[in-house]
Amino acid sequence: MLAAYAAAVDADDPLSCLRVGEVAPSPTPDDWVDVRVRAASLNHHDLWALKGQALAADRVPMILGTDAAGVSADGTEVIVHAVIGNAAAHGDETLDPKRSLLSEVYPGTLAEVVRVPAQNLVPKPAALTWEQAACLPTAYLTAYRMIAHRSQTSPGDTILVQGAAGGVATAAIVLGKALQRRVWVTSRTPEKREWALAQGADAAFEPGERLPERVAAVIETVGAATWDHSLKSLRPGGCIVVSGATSGANPPADLNRVFFLQLSIVGSTMGTRAELMELLTLLERSGARPVIDRVLPLSDAAEGFAAMAAGHLHGKVVLTLP
Repeated sequence: MLAAYAAAVDADDPLSCLRVGEVAPSPTPDDWVDVRVRAASLNHHDLWALKGQALAADRVPMILGTDAAGVSADGTEVIVHAVIGNAAAHGDETLDPKRSLLSEVYPGTLAEVVRVPAQNLVPKPAALTWEQAACLPTAYLTAYRMIAHRSQTSPGDTILVQGAAGGVATAAIVLGKALQRRVWVTSRTPEKREWALAQGADAAFEPGERLPERVAAVIETVGAATWDHSLKSLRPGGCIVVSGATSGANPPADLNRVFFLQLSIVGSTMGTRAELMELLTLLERSGARPVIDRVLPLSDAAEGFAAMAAGHLHGKVVLTLP
């Protein structure tokens, strides 16, 4: 079957490890099901896999991809939940210490067929296209959990999204508005700030710029480069929700500010199947939809990877199959 896969890992030249070609399907484990993929989308996780950060070198070749929508063997239109974990232990599969995402241990979604546990399928709403549905399981689910379940905010509260053009940050703009938050963003370029405003952000600022008022929560995926600004932007009792650290994972922490203003620093990773179902309900109710930069056939996956690596995207790259 046709697939996009990591033939090796290389921290310095990850795109050299990408291959698109025929691979032999792996056996379907007991209690797992086949899904014929209609659309899949790219995430920075796929680049991290090629760099060897999200994929061990001894597991290549590995089919990449965590996001997909398709058709199960019984003809049901489904979305694939990418977290492979045991929800029974903690009531939350993301807390399973042995959890993984598709493409880390098990073959991923950038293929004609993906195999997942039966409980990892959710019905695709008819209101969503294949391309829209394929955007949801990673970046949009991550952003939904951050705002709806981890940010300690309510409708009407102001949230600050650092690095407005990133995948999770873009999702946070769309979903923050759908969840009735006032959404402020930061970005380094005027063009990206204008783009964020066009996506529904209420205000856009330069990185580090003093805000008109302090916010209830910060959606933080950048890390060291924005951490000081995130802390200083919070109102007393506010919350930073962290799901990534693309500029560095160990920023200095102003602990005096944290305890004196009683700030919360909350980690967040992906989301649960139940939260994915909540996200679908929100999209149907609100009419909000994922932002898509481009749609390509799976055979042209290399173009999408190159654009993502260069940062030349405004939204998701979606790969389609017949």
